[in-house]
Amino acid sequence: MANQKNLKELVLSFLEYLEIEKNRSPLTIRNYHQYLGRLIAFLENKNPSPTLLELDVENIRQFRRFLSRKKTLQGKYLKKKTQGYYMIALRSFLRWLIRNDYESISPEKIDLPKGEKSGVKFLAPQEVEKLLSQPGISKIIGLRDKAILELLFSSGLRVSELVSLNCDQINLKSRELGVIGKGGKQRVVFISHRAKKWLERYLVARSEHYQPLFIRYSGKKPDPSTKGESLRLTVRSVQRLVEKYRRKAGLVVKVTPHVLRHSFATDLLSQGADLRSVQELLGHQNVATTQIYTHVTDRRLKEIHDKYHSGNK
Repeated sequence: MANQKNLKELVLSFLEYLEIEKNRSPLTIRNYHQYLGRLIAFLENKNPSPTLLELDVENIRQFRRFLSRKKTLQGKYLKKKTQGYYMIALRSFLRWLIRNDYESISPEKIDLPKGEKSGVKFLAPQEVEKLLSQPGISKIIGLRDKAILELLFSSGLRVSELVSLNCDQINLKSRELGVIGKGGKQRVVFISHRAKKWLERYLVARSEHYQPLFIRYSGKKPDPSTKGESLRLTVRSVQRLVEKYRRKAGLVVKVTPHVLRHSFATDLLSQGADLRSVQELLGHQNVATTQIYTHVTDRRLKEIHDKYHSGNK
Protein backbone atom coordinates (compact mmCIF):
# COMPACT_ATOMS: atom_id res chain seq x y z
CA MET A 1 0.00 0.00 0.00
CA ALA A 2 1.15 3.56 -0.78
CA ASN A 3 0.80 4.75 2.81
CA GLN A 4 3.14 1.94 3.94
CA LYS A 5 5.98 3.36 1.87
CA ASN A 6 9.21 3.77 3.85
CA LEU A 7 9.42 7.34 5.14
CA LYS A 8 13.20 7.62 4.79
CA GLU A 9 13.00 6.71 1.11
CA LEU A 10 10.26 9.27 0.54
CA VAL A 11 12.26 12.03 2.23
CA LEU A 12 15.29 11.24 0.07
CA SER A 13 13.11 11.43 -3.05
CA PHE A 14 11.73 14.75 -1.83
CA LEU A 15 15.23 16.16 -1.27
CA GLU A 16 16.22 15.02 -4.75
CA TYR A 17 13.17 16.85 -6.11
CA LEU A 18 14.26 20.03 -4.31
CA GLU A 19 17.73 19.75 -5.80
CA ILE A 20 16.86 18.82 -9.39
CA GLU A 21 13.40 20.23 -10.05
CA LYS A 22 13.30 23.22 -7.72
CA ASN A 23 17.00 24.10 -7.91
CA ARG A 24 17.14 24.82 -4.19
CA SER A 25 20.48 25.75 -2.66
CA PRO A 26 22.67 23.09 -0.99
CA LEU A 27 22.11 24.92 2.33
CA THR A 28 18.31 24.66 2.01
CA ILE A 29 18.53 20.97 1.13
CA ARG A 30 20.87 20.33 4.06
CA ASN A 31 18.50 22.11 6.45
CA TYR A 32 15.41 20.25 5.17
CA HIS A 33 17.35 17.00 5.52
CA GLN A 34 18.15 17.87 9.13
CA TYR A 35 14.58 18.90 10.03
CA LEU A 36 12.89 15.90 8.41
CA GLY A 37 15.64 13.58 9.64
CA ARG A 38 14.92 14.57 13.22
CA LEU A 39 11.22 13.87 12.66
CA ILE A 40 12.07 10.39 11.34
CA ALA A 41 14.37 9.75 14.32
CA PHE A 42 11.50 10.71 16.61
CA LEU A 43 9.10 8.33 14.82
CA GLU A 44 11.67 5.52 14.94
CA ASN A 45 11.12 5.35 18.69
CA LYS A 46 7.72 3.89 17.85
CA ASN A 47 8.58 2.00 14.67
CA PRO A 48 12.17 1.23 13.62
CA SER A 49 11.10 1.62 9.97
CA PRO A 50 8.47 4.38 9.98
CA THR A 51 6.07 4.66 7.06
CA LEU A 52 3.47 7.20 6.03
CA LEU A 53 1.12 5.51 8.49
CA GLU A 54 3.16 7.07 11.32
CA LEU A 55 2.91 10.53 9.78
CA ASP A 56 -0.45 11.34 11.35
CA VAL A 57 -1.83 14.28 13.29
CA GLU A 58 -1.20 12.74 16.71
CA ASN A 59 2.44 11.86 16.05
CA ILE A 60 3.10 15.31 14.61
CA ARG A 61 1.50 16.87 17.69
CA GLN A 62 3.80 14.81 19.89
CA PHE A 63 6.80 15.79 17.75
CA ARG A 64 5.93 19.46 18.19
CA ARG A 65 5.76 18.94 21.93
CA PHE A 66 9.17 17.25 21.76
CA LEU A 67 10.62 20.27 19.90
CA SER A 68 9.12 22.75 22.36
CA ARG A 69 10.80 20.93 25.26
CA LYS A 70 14.12 20.22 23.56
CA LYS A 71 17.20 22.10 24.72
CA THR A 72 20.25 23.09 22.73
CA LEU A 73 23.83 22.26 23.72
CA GLN A 74 23.88 25.60 25.52
CA GLY A 75 20.95 24.49 27.68
CA LYS A 76 18.42 26.80 26.02
CA TYR A 77 15.07 25.82 24.56
CA LEU A 78 14.66 25.87 20.78
CA LYS A 79 13.41 29.24 19.64
CA LYS A 80 9.87 29.43 18.27
CA LYS A 81 11.38 30.57 14.98
CA THR A 82 13.55 27.46 14.81
CA GLN A 83 10.59 25.23 15.65
CA GLY A 84 8.78 26.96 12.81
CA TYR A 85 11.49 25.91 10.35
CA TYR A 86 10.74 22.27 11.17
CA MET A 87 7.07 22.78 10.40
CA ILE A 88 7.81 24.68 7.17
CA ALA A 89 9.94 21.76 5.98
CA LEU A 90 7.23 19.27 6.99
CA ARG A 91 4.48 21.22 5.19
CA SER A 92 6.61 21.38 2.05
CA PHE A 93 7.16 17.62 2.25
CA LEU A 94 3.43 16.98 2.70
CA ARG A 95 2.61 19.10 -0.35
CA TRP A 96 5.09 17.06 -2.38
CA LEU A 97 3.49 13.83 -1.15
CA ILE A 98 0.02 14.96 -2.20
CA ARG A 99 1.24 16.13 -5.63
CA ASN A 100 2.74 12.67 -6.11
CA ASP A 101 -0.53 10.92 -5.20
CA TYR A 102 0.50 9.61 -1.80
CA GLU A 103 -2.13 9.44 0.91
CA SER A 104 -1.09 12.06 3.42
CA ILE A 105 -2.53 14.50 5.90
CA SER A 106 -3.15 17.99 4.58
CA PRO A 107 -0.34 20.54 5.02
CA GLU A 108 -2.99 23.02 6.15
CA LYS A 109 -3.39 20.98 9.34
CA ILE A 110 0.12 22.00 10.35
CA ASP A 111 0.13 25.43 11.98
CA LEU A 112 3.32 27.38 12.45
CA PRO A 113 4.21 28.28 16.04
CA LYS A 114 3.58 31.89 16.90
CA GLY A 115 6.42 33.68 18.55
CA GLU A 116 7.30 37.22 19.42
CA LYS A 117 8.17 39.23 16.37
CA SER A 118 11.71 40.51 16.50
CA GLY A 119 12.34 43.84 14.85
CA VAL A 120 14.43 44.04 11.73
CA LYS A 121 18.04 44.87 12.57
CA PHE A 122 19.52 47.63 10.46
CA LEU A 123 22.14 50.34 10.76
CA ALA A 124 21.43 54.06 10.89
CA PRO A 125 23.12 56.07 8.09
CA GLN A 126 25.92 57.29 10.37
CA GLU A 127 26.57 53.72 11.56
CA VAL A 128 26.78 52.50 7.96
CA GLU A 129 29.32 55.20 7.13
CA LYS A 130 31.37 54.37 10.21
CA LEU A 131 31.46 50.68 9.33
CA LEU A 132 32.32 51.28 5.67
CA SER A 133 35.21 53.56 6.58
CA GLN A 134 37.07 50.96 8.65
CA PRO A 135 39.10 48.95 6.10
CA GLY A 136 42.59 50.26 5.47
CA ILE A 137 43.10 50.69 1.73
CA SER A 138 46.88 50.68 1.48
CA LYS A 139 46.93 46.91 0.80
CA ILE A 140 44.98 44.65 -1.53
CA ILE A 141 43.14 42.91 1.33
CA GLY A 142 41.85 46.24 2.62
CA LEU A 143 40.73 47.25 -0.87
CA ARG A 144 38.94 43.94 -1.22
CA ASP A 145 37.18 44.35 2.13
CA LYS A 146 36.22 47.94 1.32
CA ALA A 147 34.74 46.80 -2.01
CA ILE A 148 32.84 43.98 -0.26
CA LEU A 149 31.26 46.29 2.33
CA GLU A 150 30.36 48.92 -0.26
CA LEU A 151 28.86 46.31 -2.58
CA LEU A 152 26.80 44.68 0.18
CA PHE A 153 25.29 48.00 1.22
CA SER A 154 24.74 49.40 -2.27
CA SER A 155 23.21 46.26 -3.81
CA GLY A 156 21.37 44.39 -1.05
CA LEU A 157 23.01 41.16 -2.18
CA ARG A 158 22.67 38.07 -0.03
CA VAL A 159 26.09 36.97 1.20
CA SER A 160 25.74 33.68 -0.73
CA GLU A 161 25.12 35.70 -3.89
CA LEU A 162 28.12 37.92 -3.21
CA VAL A 163 30.65 35.12 -2.75
CA SER A 164 29.44 33.35 -5.91
CA LEU A 165 30.14 36.40 -8.11
CA ASN A 166 32.67 36.17 -10.92
CA CYS A 167 34.57 39.10 -12.40
CA ASP A 168 32.81 38.82 -15.75
CA GLN A 169 29.36 39.23 -14.15
CA ILE A 170 29.88 42.89 -13.35
CA ASN A 171 29.33 45.67 -15.87
CA LEU A 172 30.98 48.64 -14.18
CA LYS A 173 30.07 50.97 -17.03
CA SER A 174 26.33 50.48 -16.47
CA ARG A 175 26.81 49.75 -12.74
CA GLU A 176 24.83 46.52 -12.80
CA LEU A 177 25.29 42.80 -12.52
CA GLY A 178 23.17 39.70 -12.93
CA VAL A 179 22.76 37.22 -10.09
CA ILE A 180 20.89 33.99 -9.54
CA GLY A 181 19.15 34.10 -6.17
CA LYS A 182 17.00 31.72 -4.17
CA GLY A 183 15.14 29.11 -6.17
CA GLY A 184 17.25 29.87 -9.23
CA LYS A 185 15.50 33.21 -9.70
CA GLN A 186 17.51 35.61 -11.86
CA ARG A 187 17.57 39.34 -11.26
CA VAL A 188 19.57 42.42 -12.14
CA VAL A 189 21.34 44.16 -9.27
CA PHE A 190 22.46 47.78 -9.40
CA ILE A 191 25.37 49.33 -7.54
CA SER A 192 26.07 52.86 -6.43
CA HIS A 193 28.67 55.20 -7.95
CA ARG A 194 30.69 54.85 -4.76
CA ALA A 195 30.64 51.05 -4.83
CA LYS A 196 31.66 51.18 -8.50
CA LYS A 197 34.68 53.31 -7.60
CA TRP A 198 35.92 50.87 -4.96
CA LEU A 199 35.32 47.83 -7.14
CA GLU A 200 37.36 49.47 -9.89
CA ARG A 201 40.20 50.23 -7.49
CA TYR A 202 40.17 46.69 -6.18
CA LEU A 203 40.14 45.09 -9.64
CA VAL A 204 42.95 47.38 -10.90
CA ALA A 205 45.05 46.41 -7.87
CA ARG A 206 44.67 42.67 -8.57
CA SER A 207 47.73 41.26 -10.29
CA GLU A 208 46.05 38.02 -11.40
CA HIS A 209 43.01 37.24 -13.53
CA TYR A 210 41.21 34.59 -11.52
CA GLN A 211 37.51 34.03 -12.14
CA PRO A 212 36.07 34.67 -8.62
CA LEU A 213 35.45 38.34 -7.84
CA PHE A 214 36.47 38.11 -4.18
CA ILE A 215 39.39 35.87 -3.27
CA ARG A 216 41.61 35.12 -0.28
CA TYR A 217 45.24 36.25 -0.17
CA SER A 218 46.70 33.68 2.20
CA GLY A 219 47.15 29.94 2.31
CA LYS A 220 47.89 27.46 -0.43
CA LYS A 221 48.22 28.68 -4.00
CA PRO A 222 45.65 27.26 -6.43
CA ASP A 223 46.12 24.95 -9.38
CA PRO A 224 46.19 27.28 -12.43
CA SER A 225 43.72 25.03 -14.23
CA THR A 226 40.99 25.76 -11.63
CA LYS A 227 40.87 29.48 -12.51
CA GLY A 228 41.35 30.35 -8.84
CA GLU A 229 38.15 28.64 -7.69
CA SER A 230 39.82 27.36 -4.51
CA LEU A 231 40.64 30.99 -3.60
CA ARG A 232 37.00 32.09 -3.63
CA LEU A 233 35.89 33.62 -0.32
CA THR A 234 33.32 31.62 1.63
CA VAL A 235 30.15 32.87 3.28
CA ARG A 236 31.78 32.36 6.67
CA SER A 237 34.86 34.39 5.75
CA VAL A 238 32.69 37.35 4.69
CA GLN A 239 30.70 37.08 7.92
CA ARG A 240 33.95 37.17 9.88
CA LEU A 241 35.30 40.22 8.09
CA VAL A 242 32.04 42.13 8.64
CA GLU A 243 32.23 41.29 12.35
CA LYS A 244 35.89 42.36 12.38
CA TYR A 245 35.04 45.83 11.07
CA ARG A 246 31.98 46.04 13.34
CA ARG A 247 34.28 45.67 16.34
CA LYS A 248 36.80 48.09 14.85
CA ALA A 249 34.03 50.67 14.35
CA GLY A 250 32.87 50.23 17.95
CA LEU A 251 29.29 49.47 16.94
CA VAL A 252 27.20 47.91 19.69
CA VAL A 253 24.60 46.31 17.42
CA LYS A 254 25.55 42.91 15.98
CA VAL A 255 26.32 43.40 12.30
CA THR A 256 26.14 40.64 9.70
CA PRO A 257 26.00 40.75 5.90
CA HIS A 258 22.22 40.33 6.23
CA VAL A 259 22.03 43.41 8.47
CA LEU A 260 23.65 45.34 5.61
CA ARG A 261 20.97 43.91 3.31
CA HIS A 262 18.32 45.19 5.73
CA SER A 263 20.12 48.54 5.86
CA PHE A 264 20.07 48.71 2.05
CA ALA A 265 16.29 48.20 1.96
CA THR A 266 15.71 50.61 4.85
CA ASP A 267 17.79 53.28 3.10
CA LEU A 268 15.79 52.97 -0.14
CA LEU A 269 12.41 53.06 1.58
CA SER A 270 13.33 56.01 3.79
CA GLN A 271 14.36 57.93 0.67
CA GLY A 272 10.95 57.36 -0.95
CA ALA A 273 11.26 54.08 -2.86
CA ASP A 274 8.06 52.03 -3.07
CA LEU A 275 7.77 48.59 -1.50
CA ARG A 276 7.18 46.81 -4.81
CA SER A 277 10.44 48.14 -6.29
CA VAL A 278 12.41 47.20 -3.18
CA GLN A 279 10.90 43.72 -3.39
CA GLU A 280 12.32 43.35 -6.91
CA LEU A 281 15.73 44.70 -5.90
CA LEU A 282 15.96 42.28 -2.97
CA GLY A 283 14.82 39.33 -5.06
CA HIS A 284 11.85 38.51 -2.83
CA GLN A 285 9.32 36.30 -4.56
CA ASN A 286 6.46 37.67 -2.48
CA VAL A 287 5.92 41.29 -1.43
CA ALA A 288 4.77 39.97 1.97
CA THR A 289 8.42 39.10 2.68
CA THR A 290 9.39 42.71 2.03
CA GLN A 291 6.72 43.97 4.41
CA ILE A 292 9.03 43.25 7.35
CA TYR A 293 10.28 46.80 6.80
CA THR A 294 7.25 48.32 8.49
CA HIS A 295 9.57 50.40 10.68
CA VAL A 296 10.06 52.55 7.57
CA THR A 297 6.74 52.27 5.78
CA ASP A 298 4.72 52.97 8.93
CA ARG A 299 6.75 56.12 9.56
CA ARG A 300 6.19 57.31 5.99
CA LEU A 301 2.45 56.66 6.30
CA LYS A 302 2.39 58.77 9.45
CA GLU A 303 4.16 61.59 7.59
CA ILE A 304 1.55 61.36 4.82
CA HIS A 305 -1.25 61.43 7.39
CA ASP A 306 0.29 64.44 9.16
CA LYS A 307 0.72 66.29 5.87
CA TYR A 308 -2.59 65.60 4.14
CA HIS A 309 -5.30 64.84 6.70
CA SER A 310 -7.58 67.82 7.18
CA GLY A 311 -7.67 67.29 10.94
CA ASN A 312 -3.98 68.12 11.13
CA LYS A 313 -4.35 71.55 9.49
